[in-house]
Amino acid sequence: MINISLLGASGSVGESCLKVIDRFPDKLKLLNCSIHSNLKKGLEIITKYSPEYLVITDSNVDRGFLGTKKSNTIILYGDSFLKEIVSFNEIDIVVTAIVGAIGIHPTISAIQANKKIGIANKETLVTFGPYIKSLLKQSKSELIPVDSEHNALFQLINHKKKENINCITLTASGGSFRDFPIEDLKNVTVEQALKHPTWKMGPKITIDSASLVNKSLEVIEAHFLFDMPYEKIEIVIHPESIVHGIVENKDGSVEMYASHPDMIFPVAHSIFYPNPTPEILIERKPASFKNLTFKEVDYKRYPALPLAIQSGKMGGTAPCIYNAANEVAVELFLKQEIKFLEITEIIEKTLNKIPISYPESLEEFLEIDSLARKTAKIRKES
Repeated sequence: MINISLLGASGSVGESCLKVIDRFPDKLKLLNCSIHSNLKKGLEIITKYSPEYLVITDSNVDRGFLGTKKSNTIILYGDSFLKEIVSFNEIDIVVTAIVGAIGIHPTISAIQANKKIGIANKETLVTFGPYIKSLLKQSKSELIPVDSEHNALFQLINHKKKENINCITLTASGGSFRDFPIEDLKNVTVEQALKHPTWKMGPKITIDSASLVNKSLEVIEAHFLFDMPYEKIEIVIHPESIVHGIVENKDGSVEMYASHPDMIFPVAHSIFYPNPTPEILIERKPASFKNLTFKEVDYKRYPALPLAIQSGKMGGTAPCIYNAANEVAVELFLKQEIKFLEITEIIEKTLNKIPISYPESLEEFLEIDSLARKTAKIRKES
């Protein structure tokens, strides 16, 4: 039996993880999990899976709804408990499916506890990449990427010699506005931005997809996951979302990983790794994929991407600032306080305002993260 700690059980990746657990009830056990504020979902999880612990990270929820214990499940309130539940000896894998910098502390705890981590929280590596890499060198922990693109690349290059790889490519759907006239982007609405053409995701990630910030963050994450220089990481627009990762070999040959666009594939792979997923999850013959199209990224449509690559190459705290400013800007956009194109403007202004540094401690990174968030809000107000 594989015991799972699932952080972010009520999100889209968390839902996919629960589907995988449903598929293999004799092999997988949800030992503990977290949600943010969806108490009804929490009750469903308790009723169906009976985890030992459920952490509710929103400290403002009605605690009377679930109390401190429901059936055999102990209910804990506050994100500080995430660090504890991932460290239990019985845990075989921690799946970090929570969105945002809140994922950093439980990820650190899981690394220090030598856990296998199915990492779907890209902000952890983007924001604190150098620090996380230093921790991993001192631990037996292993990061298995859960994002569909990184998981695809992981499977393609896991047994390759790095010197035989010419470059790796992440595919991008292009998001909600891939076919919009560029001149119309200044007036798009939140409702339009949340209509993703392929994937069903949470609001923050869907907005990031529309601006291509999600892929921008994934480029930085790929740099840390695969120790690949930015010059060897590319992105192509692939509307069908069938091919998730591409590796170009030194001899000119190209290998692609393809699957139906469903997160159960990378989630299941990360849980069962290094063993293969035991059964077919979705049966799709290659002929059903029909046409596969690829095109280069238009930087005028997606100005956040070159800004991210520049941040990645600068290193140090630049990716941390980029991510923090984006989180603030997306929140403002979802509240309809700024326009869509202002998201990238706020990121760029924040990067220009804060000097880049190269800290070694987590506390210094956290200070810059906090400063960037405050600066992003000030830059908007000014």
